[in-house]
Amino acid sequence: MGGHPDRNAQFENITQLKQDYLDAGNPVISMDTKKKALLGTFYRNGSLYTQAAIQTNDHDFPSSATGSVIPHGVYDLKRNTGYITLGTSHDTSEFACDSLFQWWVNEGIIHYPKAKSLLILCDGGGSNSSRHYIFKEDLQKTANALGLEIRIAHYPPYTSQYNPIEHRFFPHVTRACEGVVFDSVETVKTLISRTSTSKGLTTIVHILDKIYETGRKYAADFKEIMPIVFDTHLPKWNYRAIPQK
Repeated sequence: MGGHPDRNAQFENITQLKQDYLDAGNPVISMDTKKKALLGTFYRNGSLYTQAAIQTNDHDFPSSATGSVIPHGVYDLKRNTGYITLGTSHDTSEFACDSLFQWWVNEGIIHYPKAKSLLILCDGGGSNSSRHYIFKEDLQKTANALGLEIRIAHYPPYTSQYNPIEHRFFPHVTRACEGVVFDSVETVKTLISRTSTSKGLTTIVHILDKIYETGRKYAADFKEIMPIVFDTHLPKWNYRAIPQK
C-alpha cells in the first residue's frame, strides 16, 4: 500500500463537505460495488441451520454457474439506510449511474424533496474511477435526467476502507448472506433485504436486469465541451455535474 501527499487534505475536505451538506438538509450518500458473485450450487463461507445437508460444489468455476450477480450499494449517511441494486451483467460506469438513478427516484426524492445538490462519497477506482472520463460522462447524463446537481468526492488511493459504506453497511450485508447458496438472483434479493441492525439500519433491494456494454469510450468531444465543474482545491477528486436543460 502506498500513500499520497494530498491524502490528509482530501479527508479534511470530505469532512467539511459532509457537514455543509447535512447542515443544509441535502443528502450525503456513500456508494460502492461489492464483489461479483456467481449463481449456482457453490459453497459459501459461513454457517447456518438447515433440516438436511446441502450438497454444493467446492470450486466455483464460472463454467458451472447459471449466471452472476453484482451488488451495487448506496448508503444514506443521515437516515442510516442502504439501497442495493443487483445487476446481472457487468460492473460499468453506466451500471453505477443507473443504480444511483434508481436510488434517487425510489428513495432519495421521497426523503429529500427540497434537495438542491447531492454529495456522493466514493472510491477512486472501479466503475466510478476518478481517472476515467466515461464515468464523468455517464454522471452528467444522470444529473441531466434527475435535474439535480451531483457533487463527487473521491477518497484518496489506498483509503477505500474509510468510505462509510464499507464499514457501516457492507459488513452487515455479508453477515445476512453467510453460508446460504446463491442459487438465483431472487434468493440474493431476499437475503440482502433482511440486512438490518439493532441501531436501525434497513435495506431495500432492486434487481436491474439490463445488459451493459464493456469497453465503452466517452464521446470524442466530451472533454472539450463537458459541463463538469472541477473544484479549485484538489480538482482530480472533487467536481460537480450540473444539470443542463
